[in-house]
Amino acid sequence: MTDTIDFDDADDDAPGPVAKPKRTGDRVFAVSGFLLATAAAFFPWYVFFNQESFGIAPMGYNDTRDLPETPGRAVVNVSPLAIPDEKDGSAPASAFDPIVTATVPNAEDRAAGESASLSEDPNQSFPGKPQYRLLHVANGRALIEDRSGMYIVRIGSVLPDNSRLATLEQRNGQWVIVTSNGDVIQN
Repeated sequence: MTDTIDFDDADDDAPGPVAKPKRTGDRVFAVSGFLLATAAAFFPWYVFFNQESFGIAPMGYNDTRDLPETPGRAVVNVSPLAIPDEKDGSAPASAFDPIVTATVPNAEDRAAGESASLSEDPNQSFPGKPQYRLLHVANGRALIEDRSGMYIVRIGSVLPDNSRLATLEQRNGQWVIVTSNGDVIQN
């Protein structure tokens, strides 16, 4: 009798070569960590050798305000929306003028029955002067302040009252600015 061994019926539990699980995730994590550490080590040197790209940019200096340099218009047009609609002339005449003109006759003109006339000067400023004051003078420039902020001006600059700075002078130990209107502003 011959015994035959069938190799197909061998134990399935027999130890043999075991396949290792693939660790690509660990490798990717290790490589990315190495690359991040390398970049962190070389970035300060890159900044050191390229300082012009990473420095603080100096702020530009503008010595004028954002005011138009053109004179005002000589003729002011009234908006059609300010004129009331009169249909067929049926509206009764009124002593009230519905158009705002910003002129008020004084008591003498009203007593005489005359209307107030506008000034002949086209550069006439608004009533009252804008309040601004001189804070400091240095290097041919003056620091002034009004309600809307602080400004650095020099000779020829437009001031808040639409005049120009004529001169910077020192009078009695105090700096003053003289405007083109002849006003003297002290600090």
